[in-house]
Amino acid sequence: MMTQAYYTGISGLKTTSNGIDILSDNLANANTVGFKGTSYEFASLFEQSISTANTNTTDNTIGLGSRLQATTMMDTTGNSMLTDKSTDLAIYDDGWFGVASGKDTYYTRNGAFSFDANNDLVTDDGAYVLGTMGGNISGNILTKQLGDVPLGETSTQTKLTFPKELNFPVDPTTESKFEGNLSTENEVRTMSATVIDGQNNKNDLRLEFTKADPQPETGIKWNVTATTKSLDGETIYDTKTGVVEFSEAGALKSSTLTTIDNNGTQVKIDLGSGFSGVVSIANVPVTADSTSNGKMGGELAGYDINQNGEVVATFTNGAQSSVGQIAVYHFQNDQGLDRVTGTKFKQSENSGKPVFFKDAQGQNVIGTDIANYRLEGSNIDMTYSLTEMIVLQRSYESNSKVVTTADEMIQKALDMDA
Repeated sequence: MMTQAYYTGISGLKTTSNGIDILSDNLANANTVGFKGTSYEFASLFEQSISTANTNTTDNTIGLGSRLQATTMMDTTGNSMLTDKSTDLAIYDDGWFGVASGKDTYYTRNGAFSFDANNDLVTDDGAYVLGTMGGNISGNILTKQLGDVPLGETSTQTKLTFPKELNFPVDPTTESKFEGNLSTENEVRTMSATVIDGQNNKNDLRLEFTKADPQPETGIKWNVTATTKSLDGETIYDTKTGVVEFSEAGALKSSTLTTIDNNGTQVKIDLGSGFSGVVSIANVPVTADSTSNGKMGGELAGYDINQNGEVVATFTNGAQSSVGQIAVYHFQNDQGLDRVTGTKFKQSENSGKPVFFKDAQGQNVIGTDIANYRLEGSNIDMTYSLTEMIVLQRSYESNSKVVTTADEMIQKALDMDA
C-alpha cells in the first residue's frame, strides 16, 4: 500500500508537471500573433475495483496514478487587433493561410505579412505566402487590368511574387466626343479635348468652327478645322478640315470630319447626331464640352491587400489592378493538424487534405471573412490559464507531499524491521 502511494504520487508529479509546462507555454505566448493554445486531458494510469454495499455508487474503481492522455489544439478565435498596415490580415472565421518554407507547406492564422526586398509576400520569419497569381504581368508590364483574380485549385497555389517595378501601359485615345451649342451668330466657335498619344503624352485636339459662306437655303452650315498639337503648342501633329450641316431647328445632319492623327494614333471625332452632340440653335447660350477615351500610363506606386485577400497594384496614374489572390485553406478536422510551432501547423492524416470552399457556380472561394489592417491575437484566456496554473501547482504540492509521506512510512517500516 505504501509502495502504491509512492508511485501514485510520482505519476501525479509527472502529470501535473506536464500540465504546468503546457500552461506556461500558453501564458508565454499570450501576446503572440496567431498563437493557438494547447489544452490537456488527464486520465487514470491504472484502476482497481473496489467493493461497496451501496448500490447507488456510480464508480466502484479507484485510480492508481495518473497520466497525460492527450493534448489538443484550442480552436477558438483570438481577439482582433487593429494595425497600420494593409498587408496585415486577420481571418474571422474558419480557415488557414498557407505559407511555404523550402519544400514544406505550413498553415497559420498569423497574418502579419509584408513585402520583402524582392516584393515577395512573406511572413515575419521569411516564409512565402501562398496564393494564385493573376497572370496579368509580363516582365515589368501589366498586360491586363483585373477587378479580381479567381482562386485556383489547391495543387496550383504558389508563392506570391511581384516585380519591384511595374508599369501600367498607356492606352492612347481612339475617340473624342464633342457636345455643345454653336448658336447661329457669325462668330468663330472653338471646342477642345485632351487626347493621349501612344508615347504617353497629353495633347490638345482643337476644333474651330466658322460659318460657311454662302449658307444653304435651309438649315445652317459651318466649316470646321481640327488640329492636334502638343499642350505647349510648339508641335502640330495633324490638321483636318470638314463641313458640318444642321437643320433649321439646329439638329446635326452631317459632318465630313471623321478622324485625325494624334502623333501616330488615329482619333475618331464624334460630333453626335440630331440634338445629341453638337447643335446650332439660336437664342441659347453657347456651350462646349468633350470626353475622350484612353488612359495615361503609370508607374507602380505600391502593392496593397484588400479585405477580400486580393493583392492590388496601385499606379501613379491612379489606376489599380488585382494581381494576385491569397489562398485560405480549410480542413475537415483542424485539431488533427500537427503542431510545428505555436503558430504553424502541418497537414496530417487526422486533419485530412486542405480544400477550398466553392460558391454556387462551383468557383473556388476563400470561404471566410478577412479583414486587412488587422491581426488575430493569441486565443489564450489569461484568467482561466492563471486559475488552472494555481490548481496544478496545488496538485503538484499535494503529490509531492504524498511521495514524501510514503517515503517516510517506508523508512519507518524498514527501521521497525531492523
